[in-house]
Amino acid sequence: MPKFVLIIGPQAVGKMTVGQQLSKITGYKLLHNHMTIEMVRLIFDYDKETFLKMNSVIRYEIFKEFAKSKEKGIIFTACFDFGKDFQIEIEQANRFMELFEESYVVELEASLEERLKRNKTENRLANKASKRDLEWSENDLIKSMTKHKLNSEQGEGEKIFKNYIKINNEKLSPEEVAKIIKEKFDL
Repeated sequence: MPKFVLIIGPQAVGKMTVGQQLSKITGYKLLHNHMTIEMVRLIFDYDKETFLKMNSVIRYEIFKEFAKSKEKGIIFTACFDFGKDFQIEIEQANRFMELFEESYVVELEASLEERLKRNKTENRLANKASKRDLEWSENDLIKSMTKHKLNSEQGEGEKIFKNYIKINNEKLSPEEVAKIIKEKFDL
């Protein structure tokens, strides 16, 4: 049965790029959050309830079918709110993880300054059409810091998730982070 790796953290922390590297060294498939966001946003307005519902339905159906496959595993990236939306976030994460016998959670963190630099990288812009409006994207990134708690407090993640690691990836390459994850969880 395939394994499920959830990579969480704030915008532009490097979730997708780490997921790409982890996919290369494990053979796991990657579903980064913008693969569904970009599709659904073409049909439904980004901030609307219907958008959130459809995005969740599509992801769940993909994971449900993937869990039945003979694939090695799947990596999924997403923001996770440890603040006011925590109950909604944990319910959705658990709903996805319950489809798999083995699931792992990786939380990434980096400073706002580093994330603002990463917000403009070629890889990010190539894979996330909605982030190409850099003024909007940067403002959204900054605004989200007051609206949401996108990183856990010290020791909080271990209390929430069974197989969990938190990595400050500010000074680490995506390849180094992927190697740490692969070794930690024996992927």
